[in-house]
Amino acid sequence: MLDKTWQKMYQKAKAVQGFREISSHMEAGGVAAAVLSDSGRTYTGVCVDTASTLGICAERNALFNMITNGESNITRVLAIMPDGKTGAPCGACREFMAQLMEGHYQDVEVMLDYENEKIVTLGELTPDWWIQS
Repeated sequence: MLDKTWQKMYQKAKAVQGFREISSHMEAGGVAAAVLSDSGRTYTGVCVDTASTLGICAERNALFNMITNGESNITRVLAIMPDGKTGAPCGACREFMAQLMEGHYQDVEVMLDYENEKIVTLGELTPDWWIQS
């Protein structure tokens, strides 16, 4: 059984998820994410997709929310895809977390499969970062 922190993160991400059309060129909410800061606070975000490259992934949106609130270290990340399943962060999100947590990003826990309780570390997903510290 997953610990209560993972359960709360999942519930918080699920609470903000919900596809919505913002305009004819923008939609949001198909993917939702929650990140757990090292202070124990959970921050959420949703993806924002645009007709150009101006959109943002849910994970980075949640991280921006955390940074806006004065924090800069995470211990866990969870993303819920449009089909309701959890999945790994994309390459851009992994790179962002590696730069954010330079020197210790490897220990961040990533929820790969909530239903089957599969958790890996960001270090397992991103073993050789291009900038070695």
